[in-house]
Amino acid sequence: MKAIAKTVLALGLVAAGGAGVVYSGVYDVGADAPHTRPVYALLELARERSIAVRAARLEVPPGLDDPARIRRGAGNYEAMCAGCHLKPGSAPTELSRGLYPAPPDLTRASVPVTEAFWVVKHGIKASGMPAWGRSMADEHIWNMAAFLRQLPQLDRAAYDALVAASEGHSHGGGESEEHSHADGGGDHHGDAPHAHDEAPVAAPAAQGATHVHADGKTHVHPSEPTPAGVGHAH
Repeated sequence: MKAIAKTVLALGLVAAGGAGVVYSGVYDVGADAPHTRPVYALLELARERSIAVRAARLEVPPGLDDPARIRRGAGNYEAMCAGCHLKPGSAPTELSRGLYPAPPDLTRASVPVTEAFWVVKHGIKASGMPAWGRSMADEHIWNMAAFLRQLPQLDRAAYDALVAASEGHSHGGGESEEHSHADGGGDHHGDAPHAHDEAPVAAPAAQGATHVHADGKTHVHPSEPTPAGVGHAH
């Protein structure tokens, strides 16, 4: 009932304020200035319902409990998500502290697999969550959803073991020039999912996950925030 009351109040304020409030610039859109409670309640409800309605239309593929799929998802999570959504036992990063709304700690939050897939693929407007479906095939996104279902149950040692056993950062079709393949890549809607032609390369923990593309270029994904006093200073 409280959520409904807040939503009704938010709608009333929006209707009453109208275009005058928007045009005046009185509302602070800075990421370090939280929304007012009515606005936040309205946006949160809109986000939750939008995701739930669209995720309900998805058909879950078989085999999401396959350990191989979970391992592949772990490699992509480490490369693409851990900086915002964290690892088991890790503290908030510079990036996660600076985003608003704050990205959920997925090491603690259990997310329905269909909603995880939809959000990873389509992203969320004005939140910092990108639409990975523009550069990643559905098969790889389902692998990430499979991993996310297991993530809250993992401690740091189990997480690190999955990442180490994974293929690293792998996706399929639609890659940018920085992630081009020897075969030219392709549209992720038409091509079969594929991983980089690469041999996993061990890297020091401070550097994060490293992989080598077919063209011989090395790509490094940072996995940990830079320690104080090292690299850039504040």
